[in-house]
Amino acid sequence: MRLYPGDIHVTQTEHKMPKDKHVQAVKEKFEQRSQVGIKKYNTSLEREDLNLLDWLTHLQEELMDATLYVEKLKSYAKEDLPGSGKEA
Repeated sequence: MRLYPGDIHVTQTEHKMPKDKHVQAVKEKFEQRSQVGIKKYNTSLEREDLNLLDWLTHLQEELMDATLYVEKLKSYAKEDLPGSGKEA
């Protein structure tokens, strides 16, 4: 944008927004997890040796693991919380 004599130039002051500590913690964990994966598998998610079905299979396996973790945690809750002995 070119300014000419007599033009009004409006500048906006940039206000630094506070950062959410929870978001920052998750970002750090993503970075750490990425480094673990790169060291373990000697590659990143930028790899090109997997096709769509391979990626979907990896996702399915991860989600199956997550379901197992949820079931385990639910068993803890059933033991620890009063009145939570019912199937959820």
